[in-house]
Amino acid sequence: MASNAGPTQSPQKRVQLEGKVIAITGANRGIGLGIADCCLSNGAKCVYSIDIGETGDEFANISSKHPSRLFAVPADVTKEESITAAVDRIISEAGAIHGMVCNAGRTKHKPALDFTTDEIDQLWSVNLYGSFYSARSAARAFIKLGVKGSIVFTASMASYRPNKRVPSAPYGASKAGVRNMVHTLAMEWAQYNIRVNSVSPGLVKTAMTYWVPQQPDWEQQLKYYGGFPRLAEVEELGGAYVYLLSDAASYTTSIDIPVNGVIGIC
Repeated sequence: MASNAGPTQSPQKRVQLEGKVIAITGANRGIGLGIADCCLSNGAKCVYSIDIGETGDEFANISSKHPSRLFAVPADVTKEESITAAVDRIISEAGAIHGMVCNAGRTKHKPALDFTTDEIDQLWSVNLYGSFYSARSAARAFIKLGVKGSIVFTASMASYRPNKRVPSAPYGASKAGVRNMVHTLAMEWAQYNIRVNSVSPGLVKTAMTYWVPQQPDWEQQLKYYGGFPRLAEVEELGGAYVYLLSDAASYTTSIDIPVNGVIGIC
Protein backbone atom coordinates (compact mmCIF):
# COMPACT_ATOMS: atom_id res chain seq x y z
CA MET A 1 0.00 0.00 0.00
CA ALA A 2 1.32 3.44 -0.87
CA SER A 3 2.22 5.83 1.93
CA ASN A 4 0.76 9.30 2.22
CA ALA A 5 2.65 11.85 0.15
CA GLY A 6 2.86 14.49 2.88
CA PRO A 7 5.54 14.52 5.59
CA THR A 8 4.53 13.25 9.04
CA GLN A 9 7.13 15.34 10.88
CA SER A 10 9.03 18.57 10.47
CA PRO A 11 11.71 18.59 7.76
CA GLN A 12 15.16 17.55 8.96
CA LYS A 13 17.56 20.49 9.07
CA ARG A 14 20.75 18.54 9.78
CA VAL A 15 22.54 16.26 7.34
CA GLN A 16 23.11 13.17 9.45
CA LEU A 17 22.24 9.47 9.48
CA GLU A 18 21.53 8.92 13.15
CA GLY A 19 19.88 5.57 13.78
CA LYS A 20 19.90 4.48 10.13
CA VAL A 21 20.87 1.05 8.85
CA ILE A 22 22.61 1.37 5.50
CA ALA A 23 23.51 -1.38 3.01
CA ILE A 24 26.20 -0.76 0.40
CA THR A 25 26.99 -3.21 -2.36
CA GLY A 26 30.64 -3.68 -3.21
CA ALA A 27 31.85 -2.03 0.01
CA ASN A 28 34.59 -4.42 1.06
CA ARG A 29 37.08 -1.99 -0.46
CA GLY A 30 37.45 1.09 -2.67
CA ILE A 31 34.69 3.62 -3.19
CA GLY A 32 32.09 1.52 -1.39
CA LEU A 33 34.22 1.26 1.75
CA GLY A 34 34.88 5.00 1.65
CA ILE A 35 31.13 5.61 1.52
CA ALA A 36 30.66 3.25 4.47
CA ASP A 37 33.25 5.15 6.50
CA CYS A 38 31.51 8.45 5.75
CA CYS A 39 28.10 7.06 6.67
CA LEU A 40 29.40 5.77 10.00
CA SER A 41 31.20 9.05 10.67
CA ASN A 42 27.87 10.82 10.17
CA GLY A 43 25.94 8.82 12.70
CA ALA A 44 24.66 5.73 10.88
CA LYS A 45 23.71 3.03 13.37
CA CYS A 46 25.46 0.42 11.26
CA VAL A 47 26.57 -0.27 7.69
CA TYR A 48 26.51 -3.60 5.90
CA SER A 49 28.76 -4.30 2.95
CA ILE A 50 27.15 -6.66 0.46
CA ASP A 51 30.02 -8.04 -1.58
CA ILE A 52 31.05 -11.22 -3.36
CA GLY A 53 34.71 -10.87 -2.36
CA GLU A 54 36.56 -11.27 0.92
CA THR A 55 37.28 -8.40 3.26
CA GLY A 56 40.89 -7.32 3.77
CA ASP A 57 43.11 -5.05 5.84
CA GLU A 58 41.43 -1.91 4.50
CA PHE A 59 38.05 -3.15 5.72
CA ALA A 60 39.50 -4.18 9.09
CA ASN A 61 41.02 -0.72 9.57
CA ILE A 62 37.69 1.03 8.95
CA SER A 63 35.91 -1.50 11.15
CA SER A 64 38.30 -0.79 14.03
CA LYS A 65 37.38 2.92 13.80
CA HIS A 66 33.70 2.04 14.21
CA PRO A 67 33.55 -0.98 16.55
CA SER A 68 30.55 -3.28 16.08
CA ARG A 69 29.02 -1.03 13.41
CA LEU A 70 30.51 -2.30 10.12
CA PHE A 71 29.60 -5.74 8.85
CA ALA A 72 30.06 -7.82 5.70
CA VAL A 73 27.40 -10.02 4.10
CA PRO A 74 28.45 -12.22 1.16
CA ALA A 75 26.18 -12.06 -1.88
CA ASP A 76 26.27 -12.02 -5.67
CA VAL A 77 24.42 -8.93 -6.89
CA THR A 78 23.94 -10.46 -10.35
CA LYS A 79 21.54 -12.99 -8.78
CA GLU A 80 18.39 -11.43 -7.37
CA GLU A 81 17.77 -14.25 -4.91
CA SER A 82 21.26 -13.72 -3.48
CA ILE A 83 20.87 -9.99 -2.92
CA THR A 84 17.37 -10.52 -1.49
CA ALA A 85 18.73 -13.04 1.00
CA ALA A 86 21.41 -10.52 2.01
CA VAL A 87 18.78 -7.81 2.61
CA ASP A 88 16.67 -10.26 4.64
CA ARG A 89 19.70 -11.12 6.76
CA ILE A 90 20.42 -7.43 7.42
CA ILE A 91 16.83 -6.86 8.55
CA SER A 92 17.02 -9.94 10.76
CA GLU A 93 20.24 -8.79 12.43
CA ALA A 94 19.71 -5.01 12.55
CA GLY A 95 15.93 -4.88 12.80
CA ALA A 96 15.50 -2.56 9.81
CA ILE A 97 17.02 -1.13 6.66
CA HIS A 98 16.77 2.54 5.71
CA GLY A 99 19.16 3.03 2.81
CA MET A 100 20.69 1.07 -0.05
CA VAL A 101 23.72 2.20 -2.04
CA CYS A 102 23.90 0.29 -5.33
CA ASN A 103 27.64 0.67 -5.74
CA ALA A 104 29.02 -2.69 -6.92
CA GLY A 105 30.47 -2.32 -10.39
CA ARG A 106 33.05 -3.45 -12.89
CA THR A 107 35.11 -1.57 -15.40
CA LYS A 108 37.11 -2.48 -18.47
CA HIS A 109 38.63 -0.05 -20.95
CA LYS A 110 39.46 -0.97 -24.53
CA PRO A 111 38.38 0.00 -28.03
CA ALA A 112 34.79 -0.95 -28.86
CA LEU A 113 35.90 -3.13 -31.78
CA ASP A 114 37.98 -5.28 -29.42
CA PHE A 115 35.37 -6.09 -26.76
CA THR A 116 34.27 -9.72 -26.59
CA THR A 117 30.70 -10.71 -25.84
CA ASP A 118 31.80 -12.24 -22.53
CA GLU A 119 33.47 -8.98 -21.49
CA ILE A 120 30.36 -6.97 -22.30
CA ASP A 121 28.16 -9.46 -20.43
CA GLN A 122 30.41 -9.25 -17.36
CA LEU A 123 30.18 -5.45 -17.29
CA TRP A 124 26.45 -5.24 -17.83
CA SER A 125 25.58 -8.12 -15.46
CA VAL A 126 27.10 -6.26 -12.50
CA ASN A 127 26.60 -2.61 -13.48
CA LEU A 128 23.05 -2.91 -14.81
CA TYR A 129 21.44 -6.14 -13.59
CA GLY A 130 23.21 -6.00 -10.25
CA SER A 131 22.19 -2.39 -9.66
CA PHE A 132 18.59 -3.08 -10.62
CA TYR A 133 18.29 -6.22 -8.46
CA SER A 134 19.85 -4.42 -5.47
CA ALA A 135 17.48 -1.49 -5.80
CA ARG A 136 14.42 -3.68 -6.23
CA SER A 137 15.30 -5.89 -3.25
CA ALA A 138 15.69 -2.79 -1.11
CA ALA A 139 12.46 -1.22 -2.37
CA ARG A 140 10.50 -4.37 -1.57
CA ALA A 141 11.95 -4.33 1.95
CA PHE A 142 11.15 -0.63 2.43
CA ILE A 143 7.56 -1.16 1.34
CA LYS A 144 7.14 -4.21 3.59
CA LEU A 145 8.60 -2.36 6.60
CA GLY A 146 6.82 0.93 5.88
CA VAL A 147 10.17 2.73 5.70
CA LYS A 148 10.70 5.95 3.78
CA GLY A 149 13.84 4.54 2.24
CA SER A 150 16.57 6.04 0.10
CA ILE A 151 18.35 4.32 -2.77
CA VAL A 152 21.55 5.81 -4.17
CA PHE A 153 23.25 4.42 -7.26
CA THR A 154 26.91 4.91 -8.14
CA ALA A 155 26.89 6.12 -11.74
CA SER A 156 29.95 7.73 -13.37
CA MET A 157 31.12 10.80 -15.24
CA ALA A 158 31.58 8.32 -18.11
CA SER A 159 27.77 8.33 -18.36
CA TYR A 160 28.00 11.97 -19.48
CA ARG A 161 30.97 11.86 -21.83
CA PRO A 162 33.68 9.44 -22.97
CA ASN A 163 37.20 9.35 -21.66
CA LYS A 164 39.38 9.87 -24.73
CA ARG A 165 42.44 8.17 -23.26
CA VAL A 166 40.71 5.02 -22.05
CA PRO A 167 37.41 4.58 -23.88
CA SER A 168 34.84 1.99 -22.89
CA ALA A 169 31.56 2.13 -24.74
CA PRO A 170 30.01 -0.78 -22.76
CA TYR A 171 31.02 0.74 -19.41
CA GLY A 172 29.76 4.23 -20.29
CA ALA A 173 26.54 2.77 -21.65
CA SER A 174 25.98 0.77 -18.46
CA LYS A 175 26.42 3.85 -16.29
CA ALA A 176 24.18 5.92 -18.54
CA GLY A 177 21.64 3.13 -18.09
CA VAL A 178 22.00 3.48 -14.34
CA ARG A 179 21.21 7.19 -14.50
CA ASN A 180 18.14 6.54 -16.65
CA MET A 181 17.07 3.81 -14.23
CA VAL A 182 17.23 6.38 -11.43
CA HIS A 183 14.66 8.62 -13.12
CA THR A 184 12.22 5.80 -13.84
CA LEU A 185 12.47 4.14 -10.42
CA ALA A 186 12.14 7.52 -8.70
CA MET A 187 8.93 8.11 -10.63
CA GLU A 188 7.53 4.63 -9.89
CA TRP A 189 8.45 4.47 -6.21
CA ALA A 190 7.64 8.01 -5.08
CA GLN A 191 4.18 6.72 -4.12
CA TYR A 192 5.91 4.64 -1.43
CA ASN A 193 8.01 7.60 -0.24
CA ILE A 194 11.13 5.91 -1.58
CA ARG A 195 13.69 8.33 -3.01
CA VAL A 196 16.05 7.26 -5.81
CA ASN A 197 19.16 9.23 -6.79
CA SER A 198 22.72 8.73 -8.01
CA VAL A 199 26.25 10.05 -7.65
CA SER A 200 28.64 10.28 -10.62
CA PRO A 201 32.28 10.13 -9.51
CA GLY A 202 35.06 11.36 -11.73
CA LEU A 203 38.59 10.03 -11.32
CA VAL A 204 38.98 8.54 -7.85
CA LYS A 205 42.12 7.10 -6.27
CA THR A 206 41.41 3.36 -6.04
CA ALA A 207 43.11 0.11 -7.01
CA MET A 208 41.44 0.40 -10.42
CA THR A 209 42.93 3.83 -11.20
CA TYR A 210 46.51 3.41 -9.93
CA TRP A 211 47.80 3.81 -13.48
CA VAL A 212 46.24 7.22 -14.12
CA PRO A 213 48.85 9.46 -12.45
CA GLN A 214 51.60 7.18 -13.77
CA GLN A 215 51.01 8.36 -17.33
CA PRO A 216 54.09 10.26 -18.55
CA ASP A 217 52.03 13.28 -19.60
CA TRP A 218 49.65 13.29 -16.63
CA GLU A 219 50.76 16.74 -15.47
CA GLN A 220 50.15 18.12 -18.96
CA GLN A 221 46.72 16.49 -19.06
CA LEU A 222 45.76 18.20 -15.82
CA LYS A 223 46.75 21.59 -17.22
CA TYR A 224 44.68 20.90 -20.32
CA TYR A 225 41.57 19.56 -18.63
CA GLY A 226 41.51 22.03 -15.73
CA GLY A 227 40.11 21.65 -12.26
CA PHE A 228 41.86 20.23 -9.20
CA PRO A 229 45.24 18.76 -10.18
CA ARG A 230 44.74 15.38 -8.54
CA LEU A 231 42.47 12.36 -8.23
CA ALA A 232 39.78 12.34 -5.58
CA GLU A 233 40.19 10.48 -2.31
CA VAL A 234 37.34 7.99 -1.85
CA GLU A 235 36.17 9.85 1.27
CA GLU A 236 35.59 13.00 -0.81
CA LEU A 237 32.63 11.29 -2.47
CA GLY A 238 30.97 10.48 0.82
CA GLY A 239 29.25 13.78 1.44
CA ALA A 240 27.06 13.40 -1.64
CA TYR A 241 25.95 9.92 -0.56
CA VAL A 242 25.38 10.96 3.05
CA TYR A 243 23.17 13.85 1.93
CA LEU A 244 21.09 11.69 -0.40
CA LEU A 245 20.68 8.98 2.26
CA SER A 246 19.74 11.49 4.95
CA ASP A 247 16.33 12.85 5.89
CA ALA A 248 17.64 16.31 4.98
CA ALA A 249 17.11 15.17 1.37
CA SER A 250 13.46 14.20 1.99
CA TYR A 251 12.31 16.15 -1.10
CA THR A 252 15.26 15.18 -3.30
CA THR A 253 14.69 12.41 -5.81
CA SER A 254 15.56 11.58 -9.44
CA ILE A 255 18.81 13.58 -9.46
CA ASP A 256 22.46 12.83 -10.14
CA ILE A 257 25.27 14.58 -8.27
CA PRO A 258 28.53 14.73 -10.26
CA VAL A 259 31.64 14.72 -8.05
CA ASN A 260 34.31 15.59 -10.58
CA GLY A 261 37.14 17.85 -9.55
CA VAL A 262 39.05 17.30 -12.80
CA ILE A 263 36.48 19.17 -14.81
CA GLY A 264 37.30 18.21 -18.38
CA ILE A 265 37.93 14.50 -17.91
CA CYS A 266 35.97 11.49 -16.65
